[in-house]
Amino acid sequence: MLRITGYSDKYSVCPGDEIRFYVNSEKNEAYNADIVRLIHGDTNPEGPGFKEKLVRAACNKRYKGRNQKIHGGSYIVVPADHRMDNESFTLQAFIFPTTPDKGVQGIVTKWLDTRGSGYGLFIDADGCLACWIGNGDGRIVKVSSGKKLLRKVWYLAAASYDAKAGRLRLYQQPVVTSANGGLGMSLLHPASETNATVSKPCKTKPATNKAPLLIAAATKVAGSGRTIFGAHYKEAAEPVELPEQCLTYNGKIDRPRVSNRSLGKDEIDALARGFKGCEANLRRAVVGAWDFHENITDNIASTYVIDTSPNGLNGHTINLPNRGMTGYNWTGDDIVYHHIANEYGAIHFHDDDIDDARWDVDFSYTIPKNLKSGVYAARLRIGGKESPETEDYVPFFVRPPRGKTTADIALIIPTNSYMAYSNDNLATNSVVAQLLAGKVPLMQASDLYLNEHREYGLSTYSCHSDGHGVSISSRLRPILNMRPKYRHWLSPSLWQLNADLHLTDWLEEKNFNFDVHTDEDLDREGVDLLNRYKVVLTGSHPEYSSEKMIDAYEAYQQQGGRWLYLGADGFYWASQYHPDNGNIIEVRKGEAGTRAWTANPGEYNNAFDGKYGGMWRARGRIPSKTCGLTFTAYGFDVSSYYQREPDSLLPECKWMFKGIKDDEVIGDFGLVGGGAAGLELDRYDLEFGTPHNAYLLARSEGHTDLMLQVNEEIHFIVRGYYGGGDENPMIRADMIYYKTPNDGAVFAPGSLAWCGSLSHNNYRNNVSKLMENVIKGFLKPGTLP
Repeated sequence: MLRITGYSDKYSVCPGDEIRFYVNSEKNEAYNADIVRLIHGDTNPEGPGFKEKLVRAACNKRYKGRNQKIHGGSYIVVPADHRMDNESFTLQAFIFPTTPDKGVQGIVTKWLDTRGSGYGLFIDADGCLACWIGNGDGRIVKVSSGKKLLRKVWYLAAASYDAKAGRLRLYQQPVVTSANGGLGMSLLHPASETNATVSKPCKTKPATNKAPLLIAAATKVAGSGRTIFGAHYKEAAEPVELPEQCLTYNGKIDRPRVSNRSLGKDEIDALARGFKGCEANLRRAVVGAWDFHENITDNIASTYVIDTSPNGLNGHTINLPNRGMTGYNWTGDDIVYHHIANEYGAIHFHDDDIDDARWDVDFSYTIPKNLKSGVYAARLRIGGKESPETEDYVPFFVRPPRGKTTADIALIIPTNSYMAYSNDNLATNSVVAQLLAGKVPLMQASDLYLNEHREYGLSTYSCHSDGHGVSISSRLRPILNMRPKYRHWLSPSLWQLNADLHLTDWLEEKNFNFDVHTDEDLDREGVDLLNRYKVVLTGSHPEYSSEKMIDAYEAYQQQGGRWLYLGADGFYWASQYHPDNGNIIEVRKGEAGTRAWTANPGEYNNAFDGKYGGMWRARGRIPSKTCGLTFTAYGFDVSSYYQREPDSLLPECKWMFKGIKDDEVIGDFGLVGGGAAGLELDRYDLEFGTPHNAYLLARSEGHTDLMLQVNEEIHFIVRGYYGGGDENPMIRADMIYYKTPNDGAVFAPGSLAWCGSLSHNNYRNNVSKLMENVIKGFLKPGTLP
């Protein structure tokens, strides 16, 4: 089991910046922290081996360890207020439970479990709607509907308690239309099987407590000392303390309300439709009426939840549940939430959401003024031991001084993709993992740890515990598969960070000076950042891109930039940063694409920017319009090689192949599957936007039948028609080169495995030679041949 994990408060830093580190020592053991420069992260004995360089730093020392927990699960917190302290009350909401049988879950609660005090609307241990009332002296009344809630069905859920009359009424009423569940109950289902109205005597009155009002949870243990304030909680006027433990809910909630007296069913129905249309007498009884769609056109990504009553008991979402979700009244007439905000009044909560681990800081590091730009990490070791269980690395990226350059080459680290894949659990949870890899997945200690510690959060290739796809990923948590020495479960492949360290290692071996920037830097600074450099390189897998990033790359080409796109499956999914916190991205995966899940009907648009999510291709920006190639195939068993094409012999291109024979096979070697063409492949396709002036330099061949064409291009499933790499001509990596205006140019090999071949034979090979020729040619001033 892992004994130490950590994360930092940022990825990208410049000289003079401070970066903070948060560390969990599982058994409270002391540890040593050292800053290191990461050069090569692959431990494969066939390659150059793991390389790091110790950096002198004041923070390099021994620290007392402490155990720090992550409290996952999303909910809404409304700070405690005296207006919530009522003997009589009504609680109500539309609910769409997705795991009604998982155990006790809070819906709308002013409850403190350790004291047995307060009141709340729950799903009980039997999967039924229930109301709890506790007097704080050991007397707790729990009234159940007695009928199980069905998964993925909308209900009007309400509890009305009249303390004077000593009576509690409970309503569990299905609300079913032909569209509103998406995948829920049919109109033909006999609703009576799950419809319930219960009236029971109850003399126990709720005791007051200091717990906040929670929506989608109930306070199990109060007083965590953890607070929310600032960043994407900018509306919080002062820090809001969170509970230590909660009974969290899975599913959607729409239009929750709390009233200070017992309401009749007609009043409950009227209030459910909206506070503003209610009679004055009913409005006066309302403590809070939270309409989640109220700020949908202003900033639905906000964590702020608006109380539409005059009391203004506004709340905050914790751990970023999904907003912009279809509500109980969604008709399907429109699928864009900001067009019909009233039908998108739901939030989808999950018991494994996380936006921030919220650990305490353990140490910090101020970036020295003369520190070379590159990839660095805080190396954490218990007892100074180098082992998977006692060691962790927390990577970060050092840029040149702000607004300046220290090299002619820039490498854009694809951190959006790192975040999208962060802590993926496909090896342990995906039923097709073995089929994808063509072998039994090889897992690391960190993979097994993540399987036991789901509170560390998931990747956008995962599903929440209720089966809903994960569309939000935060880097404010330990990301255990973004570590040097980590070998991805798609063994023998390397993925993301370690694949990109193949490139940084080669650049250093070839004495190319380069500056490092991240996707977030590019999103924020745009083409002005790229224009500082003669040559710009991508990493091996820039799959997840924001609109601003794509705009910048396209503008750079038009303005004379020289660009090497060194991977495959690039610029594929639309990803968007949270408008108030660049540590968090959103990716909604729509009706097409190579993906692990599909968004539910009507929920394709991002909450973070309101635009259509999914593939860039669906928004008219197919990758080949950006980089000349489009994603065509994937397979994770072995990699293959390239054969040169006639264009490579033309005068305009032959300079790139200086030192390489005309008939020489390119890249039939490498650390990623044994070849330079593998894992994921891109192809040249004029029909899909490859520039007509592009030269086809080389094409891969010899792929196995485990290499398959991407499913967005397969319209009919016909046995034997598409086939694998040994049959389908669409399965290939195409290496291209083309010129752009103002003496610009683009080179792209079309393979995710490409950089894994650079170090072969002590860096003396034709993949390395070709790359060196291209970069040196691109760095020369003047017109290219």
